[in-house]
Amino acid sequence: MALTQETLDRLWDFSDPAASLARFDDEMRGSPDPEALAELRTQRARALGLLERYDEAHQALDAVPDTSRVVAARVALERGRLRNSAGDPAGAVALFRLAESLADEADDVFLQVDALHMLAIADPAGGQEWTEQALRVLEGTRDARTLRWQVALHSNAGWALLDDGSAAEALTRFELAREAAVRWGTAEQVALADEAISECRGALEV
Repeated sequence: MALTQETLDRLWDFSDPAASLARFDDEMRGSPDPEALAELRTQRARALGLLERYDEAHQALDAVPDTSRVVAARVALERGRLRNSAGDPAGAVALFRLAESLADEADDVFLQVDALHMLAIADPAGGQEWTEQALRVLEGTRDARTLRWQVALHSNAGWALLDDGSAAEALTRFELAREAAVRWGTAEQVALADEAISECRGALEV
């Protein structure tokens, strides 16, 4: 049985990867299901990566059994994040492409969009194309938690445009991010979108 995103949301605190790592260890001890256990191992590796324990993280991924395409997609995705964090975006792109393809085959929209969003980060030259592809994928779902990806996609695109000096286009993206945050996101995401909009409007007034 695959893990639900609600379970992962409960276990993850990206601002405190050490605490998240401990929660994953606890959850793994109580998970008899091989599929769920394999997915938990990939998230444990992600927490290790956020702690910059890259060798341990790769070793943890080496130990994940290939139980399904979803698990294989998660392994490729987390290996890509490790490569990208370690300063190897080219190596990361190949892994994110693989993760996107495997998630597509598994019909896992959430993972597919995650991989596309990481491609936009690791391959900034193609960032707009990857973002638009992710948004097209989201058109096929009605799941609110999955649709929350629109917040990050539009926000990341907005910051990239602002960095390139395209403040007017960036403002449109930030406003779309805010709309998505109001519909599907969190109060924190709404507040961050408001800050981005304010900064962008300031740049337009200069």
